[in-house]
Amino acid sequence: MVDSPTRPAPAATGSARTDATVEARPGGASRASGEVREMSKRPNPLERAVNVWRYRELLVNLTRKELKVKYKNSVLGFVWTLLNPALYLVVFSLVFQVVLQVKIPYYGIFFLAGLLGWNFFATAVSAGTTSIVGNSQLVSKVWFPREILPLASIGAAIFHFLLQLTVLAAALILFRRAPSLHYLPALVPALVVLLLFASALAIALAAVNVYLRDTQHLLELVLLAWFWMTPVAYPYQLVADRLGPAREWWAAANPILTVVVTFQQALYNPSRPAFMWLSNGPRDPSNVVRDQVTPALPEHPLTWYLTRLGSSALVGASLLLGALWLFGRLEDNMAEEI
Repeated sequence: MVDSPTRPAPAATGSARTDATVEARPGGASRASGEVREMSKRPNPLERAVNVWRYRELLVNLTRKELKVKYKNSVLGFVWTLLNPALYLVVFSLVFQVVLQVKIPYYGIFFLAGLLGWNFFATAVSAGTTSIVGNSQLVSKVWFPREILPLASIGAAIFHFLLQLTVLAAALILFRRAPSLHYLPALVPALVVLLLFASALAIALAAVNVYLRDTQHLLELVLLAWFWMTPVAYPYQLVADRLGPAREWWAAANPILTVVVTFQQALYNPSRPAFMWLSNGPRDPSNVVRDQVTPALPEHPLTWYLTRLGSSALVGASLLLGALWLFGRLEDNMAEEI
């Protein structure tokens, strides 16, 4: 009986996708065909963005998984998302209004308006940074555009952001306040800027964290310092007046600053009726003591916000392309490093 010859066909016709994602090691044998060499070409940032769009259904499913895992076996579930800003509101109101005597009318609304934008940014970047390491089994066994993992964390952060908006809505109803219809359109570019910067940092740091696990711990300290460098709990105008011309450098070095101030300007709406009227007689302009009110927000027109946000969006888009490029450079050995 003649032994059957060894059939190389299955190995040669293996998954083209697998071949396309494996790069030749230094000193290894050269590839035999130009077809394999072409498949192994590293995609550029724009091609990576297109790949993410093609796998958008997977992105939605991973976002749902993020939400389910976060509150698995939790009694309160998504209520914890609402308790977070509510607790911050109570603590910071006590510290700034009762202890420090910061005289900002309706401080709770002012604080919440800035906190919601910051919470989304910080949560998205933190969760995105650990997304690849936290899904090590999925990364090592299944092929898919791995940028989807940090983007799924951002999708979950968007859901939490929308839930937390209900806390602000309740505060507006309770204090009979209304958003500023004039500045409300600026929220759209502000959200775009948040998404761009959060996506850029989450994708880049997720890749770096695979090789340097200290990244996720260092990020906690950076975000803490970043929070206090951003006028969320304290009024922007109070610090800007003391900085003088240096306030432009402050705003340029912190792209989230303009976003937070935009949220506060649109949602807090520091209109005339919101000021603290202090007088011994009727409420006429001559009896108003405005020195008793802490200046909160700059009196800039809508175009000022739109211009600043437009510039920040261009910077954020450039950073996102750079993050996708960096991710591509570090992607090859992720499965082995995890």
